[in-house]
Amino acid sequence: MTKKRILWTIFTLMGFYACYLLYVFVLSPKNNLQPIYLIPKDAVFIIESDKPVEGWQKVSDSDAWEHLTSNSYFSELTESIQKIDTVFKDQQRLFKQFDGRSLYISIHMISKKDYGIFYVLDLKKLAKLKLVKSYLNTLLNDDYVLSKRNYHGQEILELLDKRTKKTMYISFIKNQLIASYTHTLVEASIDQHKEPFLGRNLDFLRVNEEVGYADDFRLYIQYKYLDDYLGQYFSTVPDALERLNKNLKFTGFSLDLENEVLTAEGFSNITEANEVYLNALRASGTSERNVPSIAPKTTSLYVGYGFKDFATFYANFEDILKADSTQFQSYKNNLERVERFLKINVQEQFVSWIGNEIAVLQLTSNLTQDKDETALLIKTKDAALAKEQLDFVLQQIRKKTPVKFKSVDYKNHYIHFLSIKGFFKLLLGNRFNAFDKPYFTQIEDYVVFSDNPNTLKSIITDVLDGSTLENSQDFTTFNNRFEQESSVYVYANVPLLYKGIYQEADYATKKLLTTNKDYFICFPQLGIQLTPEEELFKSTLVTAYQPVGMVAQNQYYGKPEVNKRHQPISKVEKEITEAVFNLKPMYPKDLNAKSYQIKYASGALKMQVGLTDGKKNGRYKAYYPDGTRKMTGKFKEDRQAGTWRYYNTDGQLVLKKRF
Repeated sequence: MTKKRILWTIFTLMGFYACYLLYVFVLSPKNNLQPIYLIPKDAVFIIESDKPVEGWQKVSDSDAWEHLTSNSYFSELTESIQKIDTVFKDQQRLFKQFDGRSLYISIHMISKKDYGIFYVLDLKKLAKLKLVKSYLNTLLNDDYVLSKRNYHGQEILELLDKRTKKTMYISFIKNQLIASYTHTLVEASIDQHKEPFLGRNLDFLRVNEEVGYADDFRLYIQYKYLDDYLGQYFSTVPDALERLNKNLKFTGFSLDLENEVLTAEGFSNITEANEVYLNALRASGTSERNVPSIAPKTTSLYVGYGFKDFATFYANFEDILKADSTQFQSYKNNLERVERFLKINVQEQFVSWIGNEIAVLQLTSNLTQDKDETALLIKTKDAALAKEQLDFVLQQIRKKTPVKFKSVDYKNHYIHFLSIKGFFKLLLGNRFNAFDKPYFTQIEDYVVFSDNPNTLKSIITDVLDGSTLENSQDFTTFNNRFEQESSVYVYANVPLLYKGIYQEADYATKKLLTTNKDYFICFPQLGIQLTPEEELFKSTLVTAYQPVGMVAQNQYYGKPEVNKRHQPISKVEKEITEAVFNLKPMYPKDLNAKSYQIKYASGALKMQVGLTDGKKNGRYKAYYPDGTRKMTGKFKEDRQAGTWRYYNTDGQLVLKKRF
């Protein structure tokens, strides 16, 4: 009888526990919080992942991460992340349970020279089990001390590491686990979770919605606080970086790391202060990039603007300006003042010949050792018309002003002086205020302006010598990772940009740059592209890691290339269309298999794709017979998703398509 009573007692307890689980996971009311509601409002960066363990494994195994963590300064900055990496590796069995649950990591400035990292993990219905807190005990040993305190009615667990004397603060809010080594971030999260900021910010939500859930990680940038973050590295934030805060509100990226190439694709929205200029760009179409045909290899920074044609952009620019009658009237008055004084017509003498592309270049001159120089490149739609109209403007300047400048012939290119103070700022906005009283020349289909005539000589020399970005295999390969048409395109040659920043930096910044040079230039090329899509800009960022020794040997310092002239795409490659992404049906025989493969007759792998219940779900990779990658992409629930890429037999990207 005693044994029966024990058994019945056990069965009864199990029954009660089963009922408890049924209530917790099925019948109990859903009262969950979204993770984003708990992120404190001053986040500079937010990283999101549904597969934190799997995704982090890919990052931590990369050569780029290994190189960066060898730097003591970077190691100190990423100390918290590396601790999480250690925990992931030591407790993989435990944390595998959390894959499929959203993990958010956000970065916040906690002083002028320091930032804190904040974590949110969505436990979903597991949070309803009191047993979940006991998981913490599996991470503890004699090196840790666990204590508790109450903050505004919410329990905070304090996990002290006796070796480092650092404390991690942890709390459970409904279905979310929040944690940080900075107690003020945990407290800020508790204070705001009933009235969240980012989770109700329409600008953030619009970007978040468009980014979706592709790839292993998503990155969000809140530009309002970016200058504060950059201030810990720069005594004065560079103009190019400072303008981001003025131009953009949020950017959301879906991140993909493959073969040491980081590709980020997403969307950005713009600030009200710059709606005039960027809305005009967004309404004016896109254009193909041709500036690399005359941009020197010594270009450290290239910012290009494209539109269907300049007349369309200019009309849109004026139409949008009219929304502010005071601003528009001031703009018109200033232009009319110049027109009356010189007896010219801006529409006829300038707008009439400008084509579909404008770019600003920062470059290291071959002819002078001065600091980095800038040039404004304007593509003409009719080179002869441009010459005719600019000659007329020069005549009027000579008649109406005391300026006497004789045009100079340099290698059969005439260099002239356009003495109209602040004209390009007047015509094109503040982005072009660096060109106050520029010299100019015509090179092929472009009119090139610069305040320094030696800059024009340098560009002329490089074009005649064929030392341009178009003839750089490194640039061409990198450039092919982007769509060839856009509204805004930014390219940075990081080693050359580093040299320019170093020349203008103060002593403290120079010391920092010198110490960490190898950790800047190991990402030698960086590109950003913006393309209009409804009221947002579709955004793409690409950078790639290279060992520092390889960077020094390659062409990133503007040195001539040896036997690496640009080769045009073959006739066969030109015929490649998006039809290559129309895959044949696949019929895996084993519905329980985690992947499906097809091999060549030689036994080499031809294609591989992940499976879930017999349906395509996960990464897709196809290869040429020699093992070179041919196509990459992803499936989600048997459908192609995200960005797919097609490569030629040399491994160069020749086509991509987003599903």
